Amino acid sequence: MANQKRNTILFFILGLALLLLFFLDISFGSITIPFKEVYTSLTGGEASKSTWEYIIINYRLPKAITAVLVGVGLAISGLLMQTLFRNPLAGPDVLGLSSGAILAVAIVILGAGLLPSFLNTILLSSYGIVFASTLGSISVLFLVLLVSQRLRNTMAILIVGLMFGSFTSAIVGVLTYFSSAEQLQKFTFWSLGSLGNLSWSSIIVLAVSVSIGLLLSAFSIKPLNALLLGENYAKSMGLNFKRTRLIIILATSILAGSVTAFAGPIAFIGLAVPHIAKLTFRTSNHAVLYWSTLFYGGIIMLFCDIASQLPGLETTLPINAITSIIGAPVVIWLLVRKRNFE
Repeated sequence: MANQKRNTILFFILGLALLLLFFLDISFGSITIPFKEVYTSLTGGEASKSTWEYIIINYRLPKAITAVLVGVGLAISGLLMQTLFRNPLAGPDVLGLSSGAILAVAIVILGAGLLPSFLNTILLSSYGIVFASTLGSISVLFLVLLVSQRLRNTMAILIVGLMFGSFTSAIVGVLTYFSSAEQLQKFTFWSLGSLGNLSWSSIIVLAVSVSIGLLLSAFSIKPLNALLLGENYAKSMGLNFKRTRLIIILATSILAGSVTAFAGPIAFIGLAVPHIAKLTFRTSNHAVLYWSTLFYGGIIMLFCDIASQLPGLETTLPINAITSIIGAPVVIWLLVRKRNFE
């Protein structure tokens, strides 16, 4: 009963923090907009300045929504991978989905000279890069699903994902070696991640994809609790392990693949956030961890986006650099405490 009361209080605080950071993210930037004006614009009223209203509706609100979707998607996919592989250092990129997206985008940007000119023009647009990234993630998804049907050992799937990541890095390295400075610059900007370049139609597609992934994850809460005690124990409880593993991989693929396609490869959120949720709520029950990870994912991604904007300055730091600066110390601390992982 005491734990339930504590969890209720923590969820209430997290809900308030998420709401506050959402407003702060819209308010802060190169131009600081008062809270009252943000509230007025979001509730259908007219702001004191038309420029403020334009910035809020057309730039900062889409960016804040994207931050929440990206944070939630990566954090939940990280939780799924850490439980499935029973590895505290597993993240959404262990299946190689991010690597697939990176390879596809690298071929489009760095290998532009190898493609026909008409195809080159189409693929180098923002929608073309999203399409290439999605195609890369989906290709790896089918590969992983095929492998998961043939391999009984879950750790073998993890190794396949890591090997694909190494293979991808090598191909990208070769493409980088033969690329021009302009191509390298464009690829580097994409790989640093971005939350601010999505149109409303792109956000709707991302929201639908993340919602499907979250729904599949929610159906896996009970099997995830069984998996904590190992595959054999889960099977002895009557769990259809092969089907459960397939659903978890599919959910992770949809979440991580769609986020990478629209926002670029964003590090550390999927790895660090589930551990922050576990340490705060002091439980391994996924009925609690699922929601706490979801809240923390949105909160931390909004915080990173606010930190990247440097209020009062026109410069915006790459979002991937900020998540790494915040996430790296957390991961180092977790490595030091590795013996205490569940």
